[in-house]
Amino acid sequence: MSKLIEKLKPGLRPLPPDVQFGNINILVATWFGVGRLQPASGTIGSLAAIPFGYAIDHFLGIPGLILSALALAWIGTIAAGYYGRKSGQKDDQAIVVDEVVGMWIAGIPAEGNFDLWIVAFLLFRIFDIYKPWPASFFEKRRTGPLDVMMDDVVAGLYAVLGVASVALFYTA
Repeated sequence: MSKLIEKLKPGLRPLPPDVQFGNINILVATWFGVGRLQPASGTIGSLAAIPFGYAIDHFLGIPGLILSALALAWIGTIAAGYYGRKSGQKDDQAIVVDEVVGMWIAGIPAEGNFDLWIVAFLLFRIFDIYKPWPASFFEKRRTGPLDVMMDDVVAGLYAVLGVASVALFYTA
């Protein structure tokens, strides 16, 4: 019971041994430290993705958001692998870069509409929590950092379909 209480206690998760917060892999994996916040680091990481994704969408459009999500997926997979090796947990709760990528994917059809970004957040969190197949496949397999990233990429792809559907009615 005390472990559960400690896990739900607000605060910062400690860094793995022998790493510095300023390490680029740590910064990316935790999305500049957001992933260290507890409880609900995945939800907090998803929320932290919105301003960045919205700004990318606003200034660079949908192609910029797609390219940014792809680039962050690649860089984030490397960073998540580093963090996982240092912490001893392949899918450490402090790793939230995967949520950021999933949110950016979910926000693609929002096209700069902040209301649709909120819909993207809600749908992404639902799919990220319940993990319909094939997200559950990657979640259960967890052989490395690619699996850590892919379950959220799949959740983002499911959410993008929902956001696109809502966008059709929202703009009609």
